Amino acid sequence: MNLWKKSALFSVALLATGLARIPFEKSLTRELRETGLLTPPPAVGTLDKIGQTSSAVALGGLRTLVATFLNLRAFTYFTEQRWDDVRDTFETIVDLAPRTRYYWETASWHLAYNAASYYQQDSDLPPLRRREAWRASIFQGREFLERAIRNNPTDWSLQSNLGFLLSDSNKFQAFPDRQATFAAAAEAYKAAADTGDAPSFVRRAQLYALARIPGRENEALDLAESLYRQSRINHTPTLLSLLFVLRMHADPSQNAAALARTIFGTDQRAYDNLSLHWMRQKEMLPVDGVAAALQALETSLHIPPGKSVFSNTTAPTDDLSK
Repeated sequence: MNLWKKSALFSVALLATGLARIPFEKSLTRELRETGLLTPPPAVGTLDKIGQTSSAVALGGLRTLVATFLNLRAFTYFTEQRWDDVRDTFETIVDLAPRTRYYWETASWHLAYNAASYYQQDSDLPPLRRREAWRASIFQGREFLERAIRNNPTDWSLQSNLGFLLSDSNKFQAFPDRQATFAAAAEAYKAAADTGDAPSFVRRAQLYALARIPGRENEALDLAESLYRQSRINHTPTLLSLLFVLRMHADPSQNAAALARTIFGTDQRAYDNLSLHWMRQKEMLPVDGVAAALQALETSLHIPPGKSVFSNTTAPTDDLSK
């Protein structure tokens, strides 16, 4: 067989082998992407944004390196309060590194908190535009977290951050449908806790969101009772106060002061914790039976009218995760 025929046969064999491998390699690539071991190639729009040199680096497998440099650029934009540039840069960053939690959470924080606060205090904007810019920034921060969760459905921190944002009393005015917002927060915290990786405060945070949804008090009470029995680490002031409130909601006829003593141990401890709970009404926590318990406890503790919690016109807040 002459050299030409040998070369032709070799080329045909090589082509046949290549064609045979195509279905296998496509299947393997799809499986790797579905399991998160291989990320899809950057979109054409993303490559256009990062420039020719960075595109070559990203296509060469160093996407996280390009994302790191863009993160430094985003920080510069943050210090200069260029919020549109912050958002656009993080849009590119998360396209390059969709599995990196830090970028999603940082983008959300800059928009929902830093940019929102900036617009809220921007005296150069008319009040209506200031409020709309504030609200839009919060929704942009929320949207980053929701996209992050779709890309990383088993990441407890992303779910917990979404729950925190939706439960933040400083953001309530941005989400006028409070019941739906609390329900979404409770679901986010539940998803985070159900991963098995989240710290214990996340399940308590689920309770704090759930307890604020009218009509779901029984569900909240079951969770509160379970957490209470589970560990003393859950015996936080907020959880104990909600346990009291939810038990009172379930049976309003019981003696409020006696129940408070049972849960908190002493009159003074019951009064101190329920007073703090009463003054947190800005957070829309339920207060069933709290007023009756406080009035009875003020009598038993001989608290003068001038020092009564009901004479306090301020309502300080506390971290719900504690």
